[in-house]
Amino acid sequence: MSTIYGTLPLRIETAPAANDLIRTLTKAHGPLMFHQSGGCCDGSAPMCYTAGEFRVGGADVLLGELVIDEVEEPIKVWISLEQFEYWKHTHITIDAVPGRGGGFSLETPEGQRFIIRSRLFTDEEALELAGQPVRLGNGESKVV
Repeated sequence: MSTIYGTLPLRIETAPAANDLIRTLTKAHGPLMFHQSGGCCDGSAPMCYTAGEFRVGGADVLLGELVIDEVEEPIKVWISLEQFEYWKHTHITIDAVPGRGGGFSLETPEGQRFIIRSRLFTDEEALELAGQPVRLGNGESKVV
């Protein structure tokens, strides 16, 4: 669940397995954040960090905030503006599967890794989101 964009269709959600892993990581590391990697070494994986550990910039888009049962603070999920241009028509679900996490993502030693599952927005969702601004890392809003 995300609350940052009010009643607009959600751009980001989590699967139950991801929620379990997020609860484990929150207990070990405190508040979390995600940044959707653009590929290369991380293979387009959602990277999980301690909140504030990854510095977002003015060219990062806030996809939403995840509200997870038993996790006190909403978890912000970011993506680069350049990558958002490709994914803006897509609903993303963060899931967790057995395997080794990527790079510096916090789940790496847990024997699980975060992945994304995606689907195109329905025509109705796309119409609701059309022309709506997104929040950037510098606090500004931008219609993309």
